[in-house]
Amino acid sequence: MNRRSFLGRGAAATTVFMSGSKAFAAASKLGGESGPIAETSAGKIRGVAENKIYTFKGIPYGASTAGAGRFLPPSKPQGWTGVKDTLELGLRAPQLPGNLVPQMGVMDRTEPMGEDCLVLNVWSQGLKDGRKRPVMMWIHGGGFANGSAGFTLYDGHNLAARHDVVLVSINHRLNIFGFLYLAELGNAQFAQASNVGMLDIVASLEWVRDNIANFGGDPGNVTIMGQSGGGSKVSTLMGMPSAKGLFHRAIAMSGSAVNGISASQATESANRVLHALNLRPDQLAQLQRVPVAKMLDQTRAGPQPGGGNNGGFGLNLGPVVDGKTLPAVPFGAVASELSADVPLMISSTETESTWNPGLQYDPIDDGELRGRVKQMLRAEDAAADRVIAVYKKNRPKASNLDVLLIMASDASNFRTGTDTEADRKAVQAARGKAPVYKAYFQWYSPVRGGFLRAMHTMDIPFALSNVDIARTLVGDGKERYALEDKMSGAFVAFARGGNPDHKGIPHWPAYTPTQRATLIWNNQVRVADDPFREEKDAVAAAKGSAPQRRGAA
Repeated sequence: MNRRSFLGRGAAATTVFMSGSKAFAAASKLGGESGPIAETSAGKIRGVAENKIYTFKGIPYGASTAGAGRFLPPSKPQGWTGVKDTLELGLRAPQLPGNLVPQMGVMDRTEPMGEDCLVLNVWSQGLKDGRKRPVMMWIHGGGFANGSAGFTLYDGHNLAARHDVVLVSINHRLNIFGFLYLAELGNAQFAQASNVGMLDIVASLEWVRDNIANFGGDPGNVTIMGQSGGGSKVSTLMGMPSAKGLFHRAIAMSGSAVNGISASQATESANRVLHALNLRPDQLAQLQRVPVAKMLDQTRAGPQPGGGNNGGFGLNLGPVVDGKTLPAVPFGAVASELSADVPLMISSTETESTWNPGLQYDPIDDGELRGRVKQMLRAEDAAADRVIAVYKKNRPKASNLDVLLIMASDASNFRTGTDTEADRKAVQAARGKAPVYKAYFQWYSPVRGGFLRAMHTMDIPFALSNVDIARTLVGDGKERYALEDKMSGAFVAFARGGNPDHKGIPHWPAYTPTQRATLIWNNQVRVADDPFREEKDAVAAAKGSAPQRRGAA
């Protein structure tokens, strides 16, 4: 079968195909009585079969988090009798609208949201067929504030069809519902109200452990992967005791966990929410009855320490270093020993900063470049001149705008965080622990006249084998397919055996403290030792060099 023929499928297509010696008929989404049936620990479910792939959507892995479950760790879903149809996406977590460039935003299905959001989706070539396929779990981005597994860009059909893996994608609690820290407010009922959004992901991994063999997957070979906020969630899981042993490889794209929220900061945020709702710490149970919309109002745009966008009124909403569910920052001073035996693949894109929908792409002259670099880095004149000179020397064909955009990306947490995480994992690997593989995505999209460049999220369709689904983001040039094959092949090779090498790319050495080998994704894939180090060092040296005015923050 032609590798592109999978893409012509319709959402409600009915297809008959052979799997081993048995024929299966795909179910219409309107009917469903003839679709494939799989066993789960909570009951039987019915999905659809399209073009050799079994698909199940909206499978409950946890009970509803509404009412008495709000802010508390997840519990098992209530079982059912008969066969439950899992033909449509489940609810996304309650959230405010995201702020995406239109080329990415059109792939957001904006499916209904609600607190019964602990659901996952599965794509596989076989059901209980004795095969042990690698399991790849996709954890969506959107920071810790929004997003869902329902983006068309995250569809798992193509990766499962072309590489014979089992792809799982999940929803979990976000923002105030997933990360309001109530554990230290003196109310015994909420003593475990900490990092419940991350504990949801742990619960989904437990579901995979207990059920994925029935979907042709290997519970002993599970790779967690995600981009942006998803990459940060992957990194956070690497420091969670409850997640240890539930996954065996990790892929973090443009996301890291080198900083954390302290319990005192998180408690301060919780107190601000209580104050806004006119509640006392001994009235926490009333929080479970506050309407969803009113709770979300507490997270509307407002200043947040560190410049994040996950909370209002100065809230910090994200993983909390509580000493229990998250004992320490997973990649703080050192890499967590909890995941020392888990290989890591980590990456960033060249122009992470071009994902901002309000970004202006007008040309800039030397004077404006200097002024914007000074402001961005809080650098003095001489330091700004030095860092600009380094970029122009190393990138002689780059425009002033290109220099600014790449420099802004190098200065962002997307780059500094992933670089730091790779360095700290490499130090651990040098002691005989699992390796880390580092990549840099440099392919520039032709969309919008090339303005988007290699923006944040641009690497996802290549990794998930979805470049045709993502035409609005990556265009329709034929060169997409070769890079898609190389990238998705490396991701799957890593999932199979912990090493991303395959015959379609140059040898990809592990990243070490001395060599710092980095694979550069572009139409011509290459490996370089510590690329762009001079530029990043220049940014680090210039940052904060300008004297602060008295009274300045």
